[in-house]
Amino acid sequence: MKLYNTLSRTIDEVSPLNKSRFKLFVCGPTVYDLAQIGNAKTYVQFDVLARVLRMAGYEVVYLQNITDIDDKIIARAKEQGVGWDELRDKYESEYKKDMESLGNTAVSQYARATDYIEDIIQQVKTLLDKGHAYKIDDGIYFEIATFKDYGKLSGRTEIKENDAESRIDQSNQKKGWNDFCVWKFSKPDEPVWDAPFGKGRPGWHIEDTAITEHFFGPQYDIHGGAVDLIFPHHEAEITLMESLSGKVPFVKYWMHGGFLTVDGRRMGKSMGNFITIRDVLSRGYDPMALRLLLLQTHYRSESNFTWENLDAAANRLKNLQAFADLRWQVKNGSAPYLMSTNIASIKDALLNDLNTPLALSLISGYLTEPLESGVFDSNNDQYLESLMLIENVLGINLAKTKDITDHHKHLIADREKARQKMDFKKSDELRARLKEQGIAVRDTPHGPIWSRL
Repeated sequence: MKLYNTLSRTIDEVSPLNKSRFKLFVCGPTVYDLAQIGNAKTYVQFDVLARVLRMAGYEVVYLQNITDIDDKIIARAKEQGVGWDELRDKYESEYKKDMESLGNTAVSQYARATDYIEDIIQQVKTLLDKGHAYKIDDGIYFEIATFKDYGKLSGRTEIKENDAESRIDQSNQKKGWNDFCVWKFSKPDEPVWDAPFGKGRPGWHIEDTAITEHFFGPQYDIHGGAVDLIFPHHEAEITLMESLSGKVPFVKYWMHGGFLTVDGRRMGKSMGNFITIRDVLSRGYDPMALRLLLLQTHYRSESNFTWENLDAAANRLKNLQAFADLRWQVKNGSAPYLMSTNIASIKDALLNDLNTPLALSLISGYLTEPLESGVFDSNNDQYLESLMLIENVLGINLAKTKDITDHHKHLIADREKARQKMDFKKSDELRARLKEQGIAVRDTPHGPIWSRL
């Protein structure tokens, strides 16, 4: 498999540190609100990455953190008059519901930051002992000047417009302007944990390094997230872990997904275009339509959401479902349907830097011939393998496509008999009855094909 590596700035042929197992970590959500469709883009695309690696024969341990203590969580809990942990529990649960609805099932384990406080404290203590961190009035800070390779992931050391900068720690006591906090001394009415260097709570960046070291050790294979996390968050993670362990590289391959815009503009509540996953589902859209829309753009590219684009994806999903429905069609003695493009080409697209748009385009090419001509055999190996790719690798759940009832099958058979006898009045009446019951029938030279409306 080949993937673009942000660290090397090249498309690299990837191999795991362990011969047969990839360790994959993706930055998870801060659970203070419902997940929005930009989050959906990131997590759908990394879900497919894990599935493709498994398709390629690797074991994949996919770890995702839950940032469950944070300034935003504390502030939102105060606004709502609830405990921070109550708010955390609510939105962590809602996040997992949304991920399940989108078919994001590849995660092996979720890890809450607050479950690894001891690991975080140990990392902070080690940084202090090694002279990489220092104490000031509001917390313990990492001193960037002690790490000579700072900036090697992003190629810079300064904040830019689209960085996730809300958590850059501000203090006039810092030694360097971009030194960052690894342990925040608690203010009144904030959650607090005991530590030998002072009661407090963890900073943002060190949560991830403590969790990944706990599960993966000081080095692992793939770290993913959205592009706005490259600097300062992921840069800080490298700085922390390589300073702690002395081992390079901390992560072998860094992957970053492009932004999602809405109607061509950056999404935000102040812009009036903030859309949650739940907003989409409340309009009656199949969550698989949203998943399909997000996979139609390459993970590294910027994707634009419009309701018109989602409608188009919903129609494309219907075509995939109709393709899956071929498995239930009545055998009519027609020649086996042989796919015009080899299944291997779809796999090649996915193995080449996760090119889901090309894979979907190749799959769409498969749909036309059998759906229009009726020449197919639902036991054909290529047909069955294509369904497995759509369902198991791309994660587009076609399980709704269950067989129609015997009643519907009898109506279709009666209609075909009437049509062959040229009793078009009865044929049309039966077609209308089927349509009223949500079944469309199309006549082909090889017999009728039904699909759901």
